[in-house]
Amino acid sequence: MGKPVKRVEAPLTESVIKLLRTGDEVLLSGTIYTARDMAHARLVKMIKAKDKLPFEAEGSVIYYVGPSPARAGRVIGSAGPTTSYRMDSFVSSMFDAGMKGMIGKGSRSEEVKKLIKENCGIYFGATGGAAALISGSIVESEIVAFSELGTEAVRRLKVINLPLLVVNDCYGGDLYTEGVEQYRRL
Repeated sequence: MGKPVKRVEAPLTESVIKLLRTGDEVLLSGTIYTARDMAHARLVKMIKAKDKLPFEAEGSVIYYVGPSPARAGRVIGSAGPTTSYRMDSFVSSMFDAGMKGMIGKGSRSEEVKKLIKENCGIYFGATGGAAALISGSIVESEIVAFSELGTEAVRRLKVINLPLLVVNDCYGGDLYTEGVEQYRRL
C-alpha cells in the first residue's frame, strides 16, 4: 500500500469521508454502534415509523458485530466483523436516518455501492479472524437497545485506533474489484 495510515474520528462528516479512498488504511477513534440482522430489522422499523432511534444516527458508523461476552477485567469479548451483505437490505433506511459509515467483512451489493456514492458514505473492512485483536481497540461498551437480543443488542462502543481498510469509498471505488484487477495485471 505504501500510503500513510489515516486517523479518523467518529461520528463522521462528509468532509472527512471525501478525503478517504479505497485501499486507505485507517485508525478509527470515537463512538460507533453495533448492529446485526435482528437489530437492523428493528431499527428500520423504528425509522419507518418515525420513532426516535436509541442513538444519535447523524454521522454514525455501524459495526456489524456480535461480540462474545467479556472476560473478567475486559470491556468486551472477541469482536470480529460479521458478513456485511446480510445487512444490505437495511442500508438505504440507515442512510436516511443519518448513518455515514459501516464496518464489516466481505463485498457489498451493487445497490449498496450505489447508495454509498449517493449518500457520501463509506464502507470499512475489518479483518476477519482478528476478533481478539480488534477487541483491544474497544475501550468502552454499553448496550443502548434491544438487550434481549444478547450478542445482537445495539451497543455504543468507544474505540481508539480501530484498524480498518476503506473497501468502498464515496467515489464508487471498490477494493475487492480493484484488488482482483491488480492481481490479474501481475
